[in-house]
Amino acid sequence: MATASLVSARISKNILAPYLMAFLVTVAALFICSALNPFLGGYVPYVSLFPALAFCAWYCGVGPSILSVTLSLFGVKYWVIPSVETSNSNMVQSIGMLVFLLASGVVVYMGEARRREIERLRTEQCSLEQRAQERTAALDSANRDLRTLSARLLQLQDEERRRFARELHDSVGQSLAGLTLNLSAVRTDIERLAKTANALSESEAIVQEMSKEVRTISYLLHPPMLDEAGLASALRWYVEGFTQRSKIQVEAEFPDDFGRLSQELETAVFRVVQECLTNIHRHSGSPTAKVSIARFNGLVRVEVSDRGKGITPEKRREMEASGTLGVGLRGMRERILQLGGNIKIDSNSPGTVVRVQVPVAHDAETAAA
Repeated sequence: MATASLVSARISKNILAPYLMAFLVTVAALFICSALNPFLGGYVPYVSLFPALAFCAWYCGVGPSILSVTLSLFGVKYWVIPSVETSNSNMVQSIGMLVFLLASGVVVYMGEARRREIERLRTEQCSLEQRAQERTAALDSANRDLRTLSARLLQLQDEERRRFARELHDSVGQSLAGLTLNLSAVRTDIERLAKTANALSESEAIVQEMSKEVRTISYLLHPPMLDEAGLASALRWYVEGFTQRSKIQVEAEFPDDFGRLSQELETAVFRVVQECLTNIHRHSGSPTAKVSIARFNGLVRVEVSDRGKGITPEKRREMEASGTLGVGLRGMRERILQLGGNIKIDSNSPGTVVRVQVPVAHDAETAAA
């Protein structure tokens, strides 16, 4: 049906094309009838013309079909039959002509009904395609809005972390430092009281530990070193602290001349490394890890790998089938996509490798910031 509809549509593009096609097909059929009549007799012409008439009714329309019927009658009467007529009577010729006209009417009616049905189906198909394109455009717009919203949420999260880290460091940290000094002075005055001195010593140790934890949390939320000294120095500091806390030996490879990047890019790369090492500590069971960062040809490439148990095939199939990722992985992917980069995760039995590639902005003011 699709092929027939295509042929009919091509013929109907030009007003004269259907009539020309009907004329040529009918003339060809008359030539064939004229050639076959000496062998098959005078009753074959009308039967032989039905394929041509069916073609015209099927593909050309009512007007070309009427032209084909008229041309067939005149051709049979004045060309084909006189050349083979020997003993056929006028009555037989009239009956044959009448039967041909009735059968032609039926064929033309059926062909026109079919052409109208095909035209209706083609109109509905065009309408459905237009609606599908509109839905697709609306979906693309919604996806763009969602991606913009995700980028804004990540930016607000970073700003809130930076503010919270400064508040902890400036207010709570200073108060704890003053409390430590006061406790030290009290411990000196009442050192003769052993029990009280021991209690004060323990309290002082607890306060120092609390101060250390607050400072660590503040640095983990947003390390000031990232803004002051750059990405390479902040990552070296973080890797050293992570090794001490988790007992996982982390090998870090950073070039000495790495330089500075834009604030957004440095924050995104730092968060990616932070999230990868956290996942290694929580899930992989690997005793070692490796972090390498390189910068060349206008790109920053980050690779974090371990030698743990990796992601099981069942878990990977579940993630691929449902399209769901953890909050950390989703945040990493959104950060990188917003900066025009890509992220790839390869996991098997020997371990997991996360590879990130992000283009470096060439804006001098952004890089200087």
